[in-house]
Amino acid sequence: MVLSMIFFHFFFGLPFVMYFLPSIIALARSKRDLLAIFLLNLFLGWSIIGWIVALVWAAKNDVPAMAR
Repeated sequence: MVLSMIFFHFFFGLPFVMYFLPSIIALARSKRDLLAIFLLNLFLGWSIIGWIVALVWAAKNDVPAMAR
């Protein structure tokens, strides 16, 4: 029982968190483009370049919106 839980978390929990790390960071930082970052991460996160772009986008500071 305990061994199966360890196996599950090691092979499904940690990779899931690592794959969606850019989306988790964007959610924690309350990013304005959260949906766009999530979709990029979901569809192109399998490629290293897509994952890195999503990570940089999630970590980047938002530019304040200018009111007219």
